[in-house]
Amino acid sequence: MDRRTALKVTLAAASGTALATSASAQSDDSQATLDTVMAFMGAMGGGDMQAMSDLMADDMVWQNEGDPSVPWIGPWNGKDEIFAFLGVFSENVQTTLWENEDVMAEGDTVAVFGRMNLLMTASGSETGEFTFAMRAKVRDGQVVLWNWFEDSFAISRAFHGN
Repeated sequence: MDRRTALKVTLAAASGTALATSASAQSDDSQATLDTVMAFMGAMGGGDMQAMSDLMADDMVWQNEGDPSVPWIGPWNGKDEIFAFLGVFSENVQTTLWENEDVMAEGDTVAVFGRMNLLMTASGSETGEFTFAMRAKVRDGQVVLWNWFEDSFAISRAFHGN
């Protein structure tokens, strides 16, 4: 399976749920920020790497903390690093649940809270359902920060087959 197909399969759950989720935005700027983040999330879910690239600032940072032995733990700086990390993620993870529960925007910042479950393809282990949070920042219609918070302990255990 090529990188584009793997990314599309892995993140497909994100697009429908993300775009269908009710969201709140307080101003025109907040709405534009929300629209950018949801379009980026939808492009990820649809495997549309060109749309993702168009929505990413050249200096975008993707942060996710956790066990450094898990190969997709960041931070990742710039488009090339982010696409490389997403390829590794797609080769190792199948998203079996992704449900956005709350989405909020204020100014240049969006917050998304939800639930997910992941299956690690190499170990065959699942994380079990856990909650996630994401904070994104937008500048000039492009995502500059994607700060991902997840149950890194569950991910490490599943990745290592525990």
